[in-house]
Amino acid sequence: MVSRSIYLQLVVRIVLLTVAGLGVGFFFFSKQYILAILSLLILIILTTTLIHYVNQTNRKIAYFFDAIKNEDFTLRFPEKLSVKSLEELNHSLNMLNEMIQEIHLKKLAQEQYYKEIIKQADIGILTVNEKGHILFANSTIEKLFNYTPLNHIKQLALVDKNLYTLFEELKPFESKLVQLTNEREKKQLSVKSTAITFEDKELLLVVVQDIDKELDEKETDSWVKLIRVLTHEIMNTITPITSISESILKYYKTEKGLLTKDTIQENHIRNTAKGLEVIKEQGSDLMEFVQSYRSILSMPKPDKSLIKADRLLEKVRVLMEQESSGGKVKFEIIVNPLDLELYIDEKQISQILINLTKNALQSLKGKEDGKIKVIAALSTGGEKYIQILDNGPGIPEDLIDEIFVPFFTTKETGTGIGLSLSKQIMHLHGGTIKAHSIPHKQTSFLLVF
Repeated sequence: MVSRSIYLQLVVRIVLLTVAGLGVGFFFFSKQYILAILSLLILIILTTTLIHYVNQTNRKIAYFFDAIKNEDFTLRFPEKLSVKSLEELNHSLNMLNEMIQEIHLKKLAQEQYYKEIIKQADIGILTVNEKGHILFANSTIEKLFNYTPLNHIKQLALVDKNLYTLFEELKPFESKLVQLTNEREKKQLSVKSTAITFEDKELLLVVVQDIDKELDEKETDSWVKLIRVLTHEIMNTITPITSISESILKYYKTEKGLLTKDTIQENHIRNTAKGLEVIKEQGSDLMEFVQSYRSILSMPKPDKSLIKADRLLEKVRVLMEQESSGGKVKFEIIVNPLDLELYIDEKQISQILINLTKNALQSLKGKEDGKIKVIAALSTGGEKYIQILDNGPGIPEDLIDEIFVPFFTTKETGTGIGLSLSKQIMHLHGGTIKAHSIPHKQTSFLLVF
């Protein structure tokens, strides 16, 4: 409607200008100079009013967009004018201004809502630009660092030099741990970063979390599991020793005191010898158990070097094929890329791989289509890993969290230290080992370096 009115106004004014221009020419060549001058004056007036009309409209629109740009929504145009087209234009601009103002207010309310959520979050959040300026930091992160306000990462040097160094070297998609120490307490913080783009600027979104509570809970849980297993193993060994000792003692002592040698029966002596042999065996088993515990605690520091992944896996394959039952189990080795190298202690990692493939072989015993696949490759994030997969019966869901606990075993002849040793070795390598199992389909152990 507005564009139509303006269109009609322009058409009328242009037609009048054309008529005035033709009149000037007609009267001038007809030598009616007075009429020609009057026509020229009318032409000048019409041209001036047209310019003023166009400028007035353009100026209003320019003012309107400048106000919107500066988020000034107080601008109002008069809606009662003698010119109908301008009145309609002003009304439309005012309506558009109100709509944009409403959208702007909703956006501000939404932004305030999200800011309040971030402020109340239990984790610290901040954004940093490429020059180290902190554009946003919630109250939680200020509490964690015990510093406010945070404007630049250089301020973190006043909190802890290691913290500043970490933030200065922090790259997108990195995850690091840092410990803050002051006169009151120690904090173990987890720092994770993500790259984001905001208003055409590359920023680093950093999330900081105090993981002391989680670590304490996991540590307590680990101790409970370990003590439970230790108690079970020790009681299994001590109970027969106690029982046999009581039985032997009855051969030589009564309520009245020790028996004389003349009253001791020959079969009691034989039973005593047998009982002492059992006590000796149980004592030896207990000593081996303690020695196994010591082996976990005294694991040597890895002697790392660059090892070709294909050579490492081939060595494991040759060793395991010799132990496979009649060659019924199919081994498959995959290395991608072919020139993949691992910076590891070859002996320690070989020990892990041999232990895991042995476990896989034992689980596939008696299975006709047994398969073991060992993969060494790079993840999408650039991490090097080795994965061992088999199609055996798998690990029950209720036991999957227990298998790395020292001395926990489901085997009759197992010691229960193989997987706990493997976890300790991976920890010393700065890596992780994880297990995943779908019973009767696939079991996998993932070693990430």
